[in-house]
Amino acid sequence: MSSEIRDINLAESGERKIEWVKKNCDLLRMLEEEFSRTKPFSGKKIALSVHLEAKTAYLCRVLAAGGAQMYITGSNPLSTQDDVAAALVKGGLEVHAWYDAKEDEYNSHIRAVLTQGPNIIIDDGGDLVHMMHTELRDLIPGVIGGCEETTTGIIRLMAMDRAGDLKFPMVLVNNADCKHLFDNRYGTGQSVWDGICRTTNLIVAGKVVVVAGYGWCGKGVSMRAKGLGARVIVTEVDPVKAIEAVMDGFDVMPMNEAAKIGDFFVTVTGCDKVIDMDDLAVMKDGAILCNAGHFDCEINMAELKKTAVEIKEMRKNVMGYRLPTGQWIYVLAEGRLVNLAAGDGHPAEIMDMSFAIQALSAKYLVEHEGELDKMIIDVPKEVDKNVASMKLAFMGKKIDTLTQEQVAYLNKSVI
Repeated sequence: MSSEIRDINLAESGERKIEWVKKNCDLLRMLEEEFSRTKPFSGKKIALSVHLEAKTAYLCRVLAAGGAQMYITGSNPLSTQDDVAAALVKGGLEVHAWYDAKEDEYNSHIRAVLTQGPNIIIDDGGDLVHMMHTELRDLIPGVIGGCEETTTGIIRLMAMDRAGDLKFPMVLVNNADCKHLFDNRYGTGQSVWDGICRTTNLIVAGKVVVVAGYGWCGKGVSMRAKGLGARVIVTEVDPVKAIEAVMDGFDVMPMNEAAKIGDFFVTVTGCDKVIDMDDLAVMKDGAILCNAGHFDCEINMAELKKTAVEIKEMRKNVMGYRLPTGQWIYVLAEGRLVNLAAGDGHPAEIMDMSFAIQALSAKYLVEHEGELDKMIIDVPKEVDKNVASMKLAFMGKKIDTLTQEQVAYLNKSVI
């Protein structure tokens, strides 16, 4: 088969994936129709770094329908799907990404989309914003603002803002109710176990699952593990979240204790070395580890690789490490995001809400160019509420509305 035919087949495969997403994303379809008429991004350049799979691809097409010149890359080397990238290129969009890019290649892709001089940045994890503020500061004056998709990126933005280093407004998309309450909880909860189950082909029922972190992502992962029949242990550093986990029916203990009895381990903290060598040393033979946090540092992979006396690929996306004490530890997807590196990411209907928030937040930035005096911006409540109302309507559900009398009652200063 010639390379030309392979490229055509690759693009056709990606196109089918995008079409499937489109059929299941009511909000984005509606926005695509609206943006095609109103062209809110006419004359604007958008640099986007989000996990490059079919749902992201459709978001890119929606923004392009609104008149944006799109410059696209991925936010994780193992989550880029080459067929989806090929479909975008065939459709006329500029893409700099491929699956399993090495670190220097990944950085060159980030750099390539930024050197186009974007007006809007759509980021997932903060790599675009970080490089813009370190290597490409001369391009900052052209940036109206940006949107951050995930918790890890917001942590980085908050640190930059506290230090006075953030030079353009960033909308915290992850903090919107229609994002974190659904994407982080239901999306992560389902897609993590999809990635684990399709990769290992092992049963979850009857196993001990250790979930590190009980934020919205950890809540979702724990809930789905329980639904699959596992006994769930949560590890936490926040006493409030730990109490939540206990009252939700889960056990809570330090990681080093949980390490001795866990069968599956899922990290969702956004922190470094959540599972360290002292934890790995006490794990039982055959323990399976994976990460659902943005960066591949939650499991101390560097030390695990140095310490292992034997390393062997067991099956696709499953790497075995034999420790000096004799037991085998298995890590999925190299410790990267298991739901994307070893799966297809969140369900389309969930990302429909998240990406509608993204698109409308980008539109908000354009509409308020030069008016925003803060660098850290919450998604406007009206955007969040409108997305929720539209999604509910697409689901065929109705809710009550307050009467004028009820509104007046609630607004009384004394009840």
